[in-house]
Amino acid sequence: MEYAENILGTIGNTPLVKINHLAKELPCLVLAKYETFNPGNSVKDRMALKMVEDAEADGRLQPGGTIIEGTSGNTGMGLALAAVVKGYKSIFVTTDKQSKEKVDVLKAMGAEVIVCPTDVAPDDPRSYYSVSKRLGEETPNSWYVNQYDNPSNAVAHYESTGPEIWKQTDGKVTHFVVGVGTGGTISGVGKYLKEQNPNVKVWGIDTYGSVFKKYHETGIFDEKEIYPYVTEGIGEDILPENVDFDVIDGFTKVTDKDAAVYTQLLAKVEGMFLGNSAGAAMKGLLQLKDEFNEDDVVVVLFHDHGSRYVGKMFNDDWMRKMGYIE
Repeated sequence: MEYAENILGTIGNTPLVKINHLAKELPCLVLAKYETFNPGNSVKDRMALKMVEDAEADGRLQPGGTIIEGTSGNTGMGLALAAVVKGYKSIFVTTDKQSKEKVDVLKAMGAEVIVCPTDVAPDDPRSYYSVSKRLGEETPNSWYVNQYDNPSNAVAHYESTGPEIWKQTDGKVTHFVVGVGTGGTISGVGKYLKEQNPNVKVWGIDTYGSVFKKYHETGIFDEKEIYPYVTEGIGEDILPENVDFDVIDGFTKVTDKDAAVYTQLLAKVEGMFLGNSAGAAMKGLLQLKDEFNEDDVVVVLFHDHGSRYVGKMFNDDWMRKMGYIE
């Protein structure tokens, strides 16, 4: 009989799916690493489990303990799955720009959720970075995950996502394209792929309002680049330790409007019901068309599921209110 011992055993080994219509103008083969097949419907299940297991192994997470993390939703979901199966409590801190669905899903998994304002500086005591860190210090028998600087985040993708992509493309992958937030996915996958073939190009998708692109190109952390934006799950107003800029060949920025419009297009044209960062990744990929030739095999990673965005990018009233559609 074939079965998993628990839901955590179903994480990983997600399929590659060809992008047909939206990639028509590109000369290359475009394949999506379709991470919604993970049980928590996102790529973050991989690193959440790895971070939990590593914390258990070295004693940071003790039996009956409480997992505490600041999250835009998906890492929280992965951690919540692990907490349920392994018998931990969980407290997640998020921002008021995240979709209501993300908050509701975390509560459905038995987690306590605290919502903080988005439009404050990272070191403001009200920010979700500060609140989650403080709760980690104040809560007895707790473990503050800190996905941004936790090395297990990138290691998870070096050990699983990267090798899967290499094997599934029979070593023919030439480009890897992915939205960048904590940096774990791009850094772990990028490191693995470049070790197999140093000629593989690794491209990050950034958003306007985030510091990554300018910092990568100039080495300058420019606070003037930082302002509130709508796109969820990518971009940062900090420099997480997990972003290994040495394995990234370049960034392209995608507007909030384009990210939202292409999120809808992926569903309506490709039948791919995906999250907001997938729309950004798809549009970013098209912006990079001059980088590709007919022999290339481009893998773009799609982070999460459209069910998290039904009240936003898949709601035409919301899209009209934001000025994204007529």
